[in-house]
Amino acid sequence: MMDTGLGDINAQFKVYIANRPNFADFQDTQKVTPLGGGELDAIGKACGNGWRKVFNVYAKVLFALNCERLVSVHKAATWQEFRDKYLLQAASNTSLLFTRPELSNDDIHIVMGKTYAKSLGLSLEWINDDFAIAPKAKLIVCPYFDYRQLSNIKIVTLVELIRQQSGNHNKTTKHL
Repeated sequence: MMDTGLGDINAQFKVYIANRPNFADFQDTQKVTPLGGGELDAIGKACGNGWRKVFNVYAKVLFALNCERLVSVHKAATWQEFRDKYLLQAASNTSLLFTRPELSNDDIHIVMGKTYAKSLGLSLEWINDDFAIAPKAKLIVCPYFDYRQLSNIKIVTLVELIRQQSGNHNKTTKHL
């Protein structure tokens, strides 16, 4: 099965979401489409605050992760600048996918939302009510990318789980 979504077609940092933006350019796409400058903002304006939150939280997670080996954030001074200039663009190593995770590689896989994760029928180890892992697959289930569901404190937990899954334990978390 081929991935469908937004971002870098060769991304190693993959986030999976159950829905897709109701945006004409992406409704029928059957591939991973890199975004250009300003397209995140256009999707947010056209599709609502929920999508702005998804993009904001995605950028905050990567900025806090601060792991150049996975995703380079050093060119951006803030998570907002990273979101606007690099997130989900070609060669960003980031993607937001609307398809079921393909777990046959060494990529990092983040599944947004417990309900979506359970619908996928994955074999998971639940760490607590919010987070689960499939260690052999480098897959993490976390709350939906929304400020209330994935607060800054939960972002720190997610960052630690990503580091454990990627074998990168000793990096410094950037402050949000």
